[in-house]
Amino acid sequence: MGKYLNSIAPYEAYKDIAGTRFFADKTDLIREVISAATTDGQRYLCITRPRRFGKTVMANMLGAFFGKAADAESLFGCLKIAGCACYRAYLNQWDVISIDFSRLPRDCKSYESYIERIQNGINQDLAEAYPQYMLSIEGAVWDNLQLIFEKTRTRFIFIIDEWDAIFHKDFIDEENKKSYLEFLRDMLKGQAYVQLAYMTGILPIAKYSSGSEINMFQEYDMAAKEKYSLYFGFTDLEVDRLFSVYQKTVKNAKVTRKDLAEWYDGYHTAAGARLYNPRSVICALTDNQISSYWTNSGPYDEIFYYIHNNIQEVRDDLVLMVAGERIEIKLQGYAATSAELNTKNQIYSAMVVYGLLTYENGAVFIPNRELMEQFQELLLSKDSLGYVHSLAKESEKMLKATLAGNTDLMADILKYAHNTESPIFSYNSEIELSAVVNLVYLSARDKYRVEREDKAGKGYVDFIFYPEQKTEDAFILELKTDSTPKEAVRQIKEKNYALRFQGKLGEKAKYTGRILAVGISYDRKTKEHSCMVEVL
Repeated sequence: MGKYLNSIAPYEAYKDIAGTRFFADKTDLIREVISAATTDGQRYLCITRPRRFGKTVMANMLGAFFGKAADAESLFGCLKIAGCACYRAYLNQWDVISIDFSRLPRDCKSYESYIERIQNGINQDLAEAYPQYMLSIEGAVWDNLQLIFEKTRTRFIFIIDEWDAIFHKDFIDEENKKSYLEFLRDMLKGQAYVQLAYMTGILPIAKYSSGSEINMFQEYDMAAKEKYSLYFGFTDLEVDRLFSVYQKTVKNAKVTRKDLAEWYDGYHTAAGARLYNPRSVICALTDNQISSYWTNSGPYDEIFYYIHNNIQEVRDDLVLMVAGERIEIKLQGYAATSAELNTKNQIYSAMVVYGLLTYENGAVFIPNRELMEQFQELLLSKDSLGYVHSLAKESEKMLKATLAGNTDLMADILKYAHNTESPIFSYNSEIELSAVVNLVYLSARDKYRVEREDKAGKGYVDFIFYPEQKTEDAFILELKTDSTPKEAVRQIKEKNYALRFQGKLGEKAKYTGRILAVGISYDRKTKEHSCMVEVL
């Protein structure tokens, strides 16, 4: 056993995961990988997913299953893969070379030291495993592997994690990137000693130079390829099972099943399946607390990183997406490899690759509340967003004015919003009006759960603001164009929208604060807004 060849690390890492309460058995991936390599002749697989979607867990699973480092019968014998006809023939039968390209040597400042550590490490492991062949530590990895194959007919399985990590390092230039791709080509492409090369990362394979360096890989991303979709991220059924475990094992359980769906669901596969962010689900169940676990989990958390080259063109889209709308784009998977992101298609495509947006039926949108909070923070914190940022800041005043019944100030803020240069404030459609209202109440989301067009009473209401603290005031907001706020409030009362805030018969009321009916109207002739607030 060595650092790369038949390392014990994948086995130990996967054993730790498999022993936890909130473990999801996805070992059917092993069967599919074996089938792809043997039946279909696909020995080179590259699966790309956003951060925290289980790529490393799956890589460790494959390494633990195939590799000779440890007897994994006790680990896999009770999992789904044990029922596969190929189980015995493949369990711990292979020499596995595991490489995590995100790991750097100490004080690494150059590509040479980065790649030399990997080459020398693999060569050292091979020399120790095959001392009879006098392998060269300073020689090329592929030469040593070829020599071993010629002498013993030994084939190797390569498990490569974070293949694209090098592209995020400050010390890597374009020439280094080309050299790196050539290294992967020389080690893997067309080599008889390769039984399987399984590679994961965030970025699709970059098409540098001639584009032929590592084109032997069959690529599978989440937005465009259906195969392997359900092995990365949690399905509804898997979350149901994990939530059942949570309810049985956690005293004073505070997380609801609805919370998990609202906060962490919403990613879409090419096959149309919905997926949850697995890391966030597990963190929420483990901590017994719903929260945003996205923050500070990687180098690309700042949404601003993607949009700063084209703020003028994307900021209206941000307002619409924060309001829950979808933006049509032409998905460009390889845009994420670009040094600069300038067009909307490039920007949104990259954000899909990194998991900041999700893609379905030709449009991108914010998948869930966890990501929504990141976008809201962007609107509130970046003054370079211009009028969007200014209006988001005004939202603090708008909430206070609403709760105080200060309808004059509410109308002034809406007028201020309408007088900006943005076309979405022209109110050409109900979507645009809703987007503006959503923006001027943005800061309310810190204290309220805001739902649009919620089924309430006898009909559908435009917005309901549910206070996080049950003792605080709740309010129902209805929008009208070319009408009056009094008509909006009348509709709220006639259709009994306030029933949403009542508990079941015999139960204590869900909310003990006031319930406010808020009517907002816009007259397209006079260009005036009118507001009304009434206690129900």
